[in-house]
Amino acid sequence: MGKPPVLKPREVISILEKLGFTEVRQRGSHKQLRRPDGEGTTIPVHPGRDISPILLRRIAEDVGLTVEELLQRAGRA
Repeated sequence: MGKPPVLKPREVISILEKLGFTEVRQRGSHKQLRRPDGEGTTIPVHPGRDISPILLRRIAEDVGLTVEELLQRAGRA
């Protein structure tokens, strides 16, 4: 896979929910999602702003996957 895609925050949250993550709290415009095993990450949800490829890569690292694995497991690749 080449450059990671640019996704909306809601799309990233949806992908993570398919992987078993649930929202545990929100502070301002940042939603924290966690899996029962303790893996977690924070997603910024700013109106009109997308999740950049760099941030998507960081989110994938937070949950122990590559961007490709994250998208593939969610059925997007």
